Amino acid sequence: MKTAVIVFPGSNCDRDMAVALETVTGRAPAMVWHRETALPDGTDFIALPGGFSYGDYLRSGAMAARSPILRAVADAAARGVPVLGVCNGFQVLTEAGLLPGALMRNAGLNFVCRTVSLTVENSQSLFTAAYQAGETIDIPVAHHDGNYFADAATLDRIEGEGRVAFRYLDGVNGSARDIAGVLGDAGNVLGMMPHPERAIDRAHGGTDGLRLFEAALGVLA
Repeated sequence: MKTAVIVFPGSNCDRDMAVALETVTGRAPAMVWHRETALPDGTDFIALPGGFSYGDYLRSGAMAARSPILRAVADAAARGVPVLGVCNGFQVLTEAGLLPGALMRNAGLNFVCRTVSLTVENSQSLFTAAYQAGETIDIPVAHHDGNYFADAATLDRIEGEGRVAFRYLDGVNGSARDIAGVLGDAGNVLGMMPHPERAIDRAHGGTDGLRLFEAALGVLA
């Protein structure tokens, strides 16, 4: 199993993501700088971590989405390679057009940093197969621009196609329909604002995020 973490200037959760991937696979991921133009040969799983790429200049994720490595990420996703974008990574995936919608400033304009409860909406994807549909899990959030927005037609479409992966149990940031995580149309791309990599160790508060990595990486094992 060969995994990769894409690192942007301003990433600050890349090491947390690397620890999560190594915990599950037993192998340290490649840390791929955003200026690279290719992924390591044989990469089986790609993660875009949280942080503040380019200081959130223009819009969160807007500049990072134009980084050279995103072309390789898009090509890999088109081939079926799983891609996980967490927090800023979710923002980058929407800005790059790999996921629908956009992430705006939180309702109330406050930075939200706490553990929140999510409902698992789709348990049939490769990322969520270790959960039960309707299950409640607890995952930390830490963001200022996590308010998911899409027009009504797009929201209806992704709901109808089962592409809402997670939903906030209680209002957290003003996201449309309380959406916390969205799947790509082929099911191998997931963007989510909560941080599953911060929920893999009971000593750190819980392990509800661990199952996401076990499911996604176990499928390819």
